[in-house]
Amino acid sequence: MTTQRQRTGPAQNADERAMLEGWLDHHRQTLAWKCEGLTDAQLRTASVPPSELSLMGLVRHMAEVERGWFRTVLVGDGAGPLHRGDEERDGAFRLTEQDTWAEAFAAWQAEIEVARRYAAGFALAELSHGRSRFTDEPFSLRWIYTHMIEEYARHNGHADLIRERIDGVTGE
Repeated sequence: MTTQRQRTGPAQNADERAMLEGWLDHHRQTLAWKCEGLTDAQLRTASVPPSELSLMGLVRHMAEVERGWFRTVLVGDGAGPLHRGDEERDGAFRLTEQDTWAEAFAAWQAEIEVARRYAAGFALAELSHGRSRFTDEPFSLRWIYTHMIEEYARHNGHADLIRERIDGVTGE
């Protein structure tokens, strides 16, 4: 990884919303940083066969996660999946030679921008328009932010291991 210039840490003395948004952005930037400087072939490299987990797959998965939580759950806009069918939960990880980093990255960034725009219209305690598929209960924006931070943190750990496998580079 060549630089951390695009990564910013969250403010240490911010209010709750700024802190949550800061940590979420930090983790979004961390995933991008872990993918920086690699070829499409390297980004498609699976972690350990038979796993299909790859850096490009993680980015595609996170585009799906952003879309699901902010579009489908928070505002209930009915946006369907990007890289999978409704019954295929892991489709984002199934890559072909035709899948490109440029396409995956652009879709992910577009979903992040939509997520930011939609979240800006909600207070932290405000409840989502969509509901849990398990409990039929709505979620607060605070819960969604916290879950998204956890989701990125977990997958950034995966990304660090995959990147180390590809070229030996590790990072914090």
